[in-house]
Amino acid sequence: MEFKSNKGIFLQIADNLCNQILEGKLQPGDRVPSVRDLAIELEVNRNTVMRSYSYLNDEEIFVNKRGIGFFVNDIALKKIEEKDKKDFFENEMPYIIEKIRLLKLNSNDFKEIFNELKNND
Repeated sequence: MEFKSNKGIFLQIADNLCNQILEGKLQPGDRVPSVRDLAIELEVNRNTVMRSYSYLNDEEIFVNKRGIGFFVNDIALKKIEEKDKKDFFENEMPYIIEKIRLLKLNSNDFKEIFNELKNND
């Protein structure tokens, strides 16, 4: 995992774990790697990983079973989708709409793009 400077490392780790849930790599009920193992894998401090896990626990994406570890919550997928949709519409969509306006794109431009995407599936 390559970290970017525009966002805290613990949030980038949390985003990566959420993406793994969205992609189906981590399923509800799965035990996630231990704090120590993930810290070694990512070459970060254990406190950073613990902060990510605590954040995901607070967001109801992870469940902490004391003495056993962290697990993917049964409602994790729903929580992530809700959060990501809200974030997309509040932070990314205004930028996209502004670009559409500036480039004077129309429905025909989008039809071409959607057809290309459809053909690549």
